Amino acid sequence: MSARERFLAGAEALGITPRILRFPEGTRTAEQAAAAVGCELGQIVKSLVFLCDGQPVLALTSGANRVDTGRLGELLGGAITRADADGVREATGYAIGGTPPFSHARLLRAVADPALLAFGTVWAAAGTPDTVFELTPGELVDASGAEVADFVAG
Repeated sequence: MSARERFLAGAEALGITPRILRFPEGTRTAEQAAAAVGCELGQIVKSLVFLCDGQPVLALTSGANRVDTGRLGELLGGAITRADADGVREATGYAIGGTPPFSHARLLRAVADPALLAFGTVWAAAGTPDTVFELTPGELVDASGAEVADFVAG
């Protein structure tokens, strides 16, 4: 099963039927995704995998923000390091740049940037570095099981 098919199956199991947009030029970065979709940078969901005391966790961050690993560690109660490409793939089943906010290889503790809640809709990766889909912030939080908390820099 391809990454896109795995994502779709997981989304549908959660009651979400995403309309996936594909951009052959790629949407690996938040800036590329926002330009391709034609939305604000803040509407892009970055699905970032970190390790908290060695356990993978997911930080869903607005494309306009950066994670403060110190604040994230305080929130989660452990030492934070960034997962490498192999760690991201092992935890989620997806490559960096294509990691969706849910439908992962295993259940991850997730936290969501409150800045994402300011928008009517947001855009996230759909399993590959050249695909995105639109959803509401409420759907994002519900489907990912994320705790909304402030862990961004600034």
